[in-house]
Amino acid sequence: MYDKLRGIVLATIKYSDKHNIVHVYTDLHGRMAFLVPQGNTRGARMRNAMLMPLSVVQFEARITAGRELASMHDLQRDCPLSDIYANPVKSAVAMFMGEVLAHSIQEQESNMPLFSFVEASVMALEKATRGVANFHICFLYHLGAHLGIQPDVASYHEGYWFDMMGGTFMKHPDGVSHMMPPSDAEALHLISRMTFRNLHLFKFNREQRNQVLDAMLTYYRLHNSTLGTLRSPDILKQLFV
Repeated sequence: MYDKLRGIVLATIKYSDKHNIVHVYTDLHGRMAFLVPQGNTRGARMRNAMLMPLSVVQFEARITAGRELASMHDLQRDCPLSDIYANPVKSAVAMFMGEVLAHSIQEQESNMPLFSFVEASVMALEKATRGVANFHICFLYHLGAHLGIQPDVASYHEGYWFDMMGGTFMKHPDGVSHMMPPSDAEALHLISRMTFRNLHLFKFNREQRNQVLDAMLTYYRLHNSTLGTLRSPDILKQLFV
């Protein structure tokens, strides 16, 4: 049985000298893994170019119950991402997004709201002309809503602490670990108002942006044990002033 799918490439892992394993987040079956042949032919090079992180593709796949690796056929690029791959800054942001998604999304079932959010985020990055330095922060915050870990911003008041375990703002720290101080909590509340349309209106220096990123990644790890260690944040921290 073959299904026609749309997907967003999460990561490619070398499997052998002749094959790679490509992880793709699909519209109908959630996360899937595909065994993809390698080579030096023109067709192989074109296929590799279409399977870069965050590429939006369509293809046919043979779904076999109990089989971990599927086969991919009639691969086509769905949305060209010329600016993301030509712009080194956007490429670094795309690397971060792909790495976070590859660690965070494990479900092998359809979740159209999440798929639509990821696809819209990719398209927003491709078209962005201002505020790209804040893009990864905005993406990480709003992804939390689809993963069920978004902070309860309705509980915020000026001067409150943020309980990273409970996901709520509190007037006083309760003695438990992972309490975010009021200055960082205020920044988190500010970020909750950020969208892909108003990124350029939020002004952070490098230290502030990196501090916010570290705090958000700590929050993710407290609520998502699969996140683990990421390589891309260190690259982002060097890019933006």
